[in-house]
Amino acid sequence: MLKRVAIIAAGLFAVLLLVVATRPGHLHIERSMSMAAPPSVVFPLIDDFHAWQSWSPWEKLDPNMKREITGAPSGNGSLYSWVGNDDVGSGTMQITDSSPPQQVKIRLEFKQPWAATNTTTFTLAPTSSPAGGTRVTWSMDGENSFGAKAMGLVMDMDQMVGKDFESGLTNLQAVAEAAAEAQRAALAKPLEAPNVPAAVGEPGAGSEASAH
Repeated sequence: MLKRVAIIAAGLFAVLLLVVATRPGHLHIERSMSMAAPPSVVFPLIDDFHAWQSWSPWEKLDPNMKREITGAPSGNGSLYSWVGNDDVGSGTMQITDSSPPQQVKIRLEFKQPWAATNTTTFTLAPTSSPAGGTRVTWSMDGENSFGAKAMGLVMDMDQMVGKDFESGLTNLQAVAEAAAEAQRAALAKPLEAPNVPAAVGEPGAGSEASAH
């Protein structure tokens, strides 16, 4: 009896290994959103890690998260490192390709709670919005290890990470549209006439001129 149970268990385990091994080896997650702000406004919010605190979906998961930005202040070579609680883990992001205002590519390396290296890409395309708009596509690509494939049997990575992308894009939309509106308001504001003193002899030129 025990031998039969062992054979059945071994057979089920072999089937499980086969199922895991045949799962997709490539990971691709993608979400897009349109926003009423031109690429020239949206791009710096992505290309500069200092601006991520205003829209990143992970920034508020751990109020005590330690972050450090080194290398270039923005664009190619800029490196963002973080260490936080179990919700955010730890890792690094480095901009490897900055092509304003169309694309930003980032090498994303997770160290905790599990190790993984992926490529994150932001693609910006202008839309036909009268005020100038942008369609932002946020994607992530990587190769699934055997462990990641096994995890995929019980966790929907597209749904889990995709929800974060959707939340981040919604935040980015709000920040970008507010910045674009402020920019439009500043350009529409009429210039104030300079305060030039009246010439001597003109009304209000001074007590000496008015005395004559």
